[in-house]
Amino acid sequence: MTIEIGRFDGEWDELRQVIDLAFSAPWSDAQLETEARVWERDRSVAATDGKDVVGHTGAFGFELTVPGGQVRAAGVTMVGVLSTHRRRGILRDLMRRQLTDLYEAGEPLAVLTASEPVIYGRFGYGLASDHQEVTIKRTSRELRKVAGVEDVRLRFADPQESLAQTSAFHNAEAKTRPGMFQHDENFQYYVTHDNVTARLQGASPVRCVLAERDGELVGYTHYRTRRTDKGFVDVVRVHSADVAAHVALWQFLLDPDLLGETRYEHLPSDDPLLMLLVDPRAANATTLDGLWGRVADVGKALAARTYAEELDVVLGVEDDFLPWNAGSWHLAGGPGGATCEKTDRSPDLVLGVRELGTAYLGRPSLGLLGAAGLVEERTEGALAVASRAFLSPRLPWLDTGF
Repeated sequence: MTIEIGRFDGEWDELRQVIDLAFSAPWSDAQLETEARVWERDRSVAATDGKDVVGHTGAFGFELTVPGGQVRAAGVTMVGVLSTHRRRGILRDLMRRQLTDLYEAGEPLAVLTASEPVIYGRFGYGLASDHQEVTIKRTSRELRKVAGVEDVRLRFADPQESLAQTSAFHNAEAKTRPGMFQHDENFQYYVTHDNVTARLQGASPVRCVLAERDGELVGYTHYRTRRTDKGFVDVVRVHSADVAAHVALWQFLLDPDLLGETRYEHLPSDDPLLMLLVDPRAANATTLDGLWGRVADVGKALAARTYAEELDVVLGVEDDFLPWNAGSWHLAGGPGGATCEKTDRSPDLVLGVRELGTAYLGRPSLGLLGAAGLVEERTEGALAVASRAFLSPRLPWLDTGF
């Protein structure tokens, strides 16, 4: 029977069955309730075999921060194909349909987090951000002295009752760092609801601590504590307005009663915490991939961001998956904005759309990609100029999984 790819018009209960089977581990009722709340039906694409749904991909509509502003992007989620229907090209067809829909709707960018990163490069996704997973033992918790910490007052707050404050603080920061997105009402619920706690045996509910100076909110943290065979603080997020508030919050998180260590899975790669530790060996840190980015419309995506310095370059983009992206694109711009149009001119640089996705959010990538032979320089000096121009003052960071 022919597999059909199209909009999913079924109900949540039908979709949750597919998710349970595709991910090989049933989600808890609490997790599914939270996912149902943020699910966007009109962004779901399904593969059907007769009357049966055998594959699915969905997306959230994000206001994603890019260097110089925000762009509408699709946060790809709930991607899976039933094991009975794998190796038939179904995932490829789902990805192409989803990206085509985005292009036709005028959304230039898709992003995702990958359970298996090797899969998505085939569809043009490139590694656009990373972060650090850190574990710090309580015996090595000492931080260097920073002026103003004594002026910061910490207090516990109910995560739900303080949600308006913390969300506003988060969204203000999100406008300043590529890779972050605005938390709307549904995602405000998503990030504070205890949908993950069921997976953490012995975990406490999400707790909230606010950092204030002269009555003004200057930071906050969400975290859990876990006491099993090895008790620890499980940090969910830390946001702060300045280094004094940052240190005050981390001093609190690193000095728990009755718990031996503190863990955080999403520390920004440019976070000052590791520089502030008195013992440079205190943190066991591992770099992990964060956002994977896929440009659905080269012209719109490159014109939607700003650049660290002036550039005028022709990019030869290779894209076998979305043919409208392939060809030469004239990119001209700088800190004040940019234009990007198709051109007949010969390219100064040639790169794949995957490499474009890797560099798009401002990671220091283009030069490294060139050194690896993944970007071809045809005009001398063009790679160095483009590499500097694509950089962001702050490294891209995904603070909220989806």
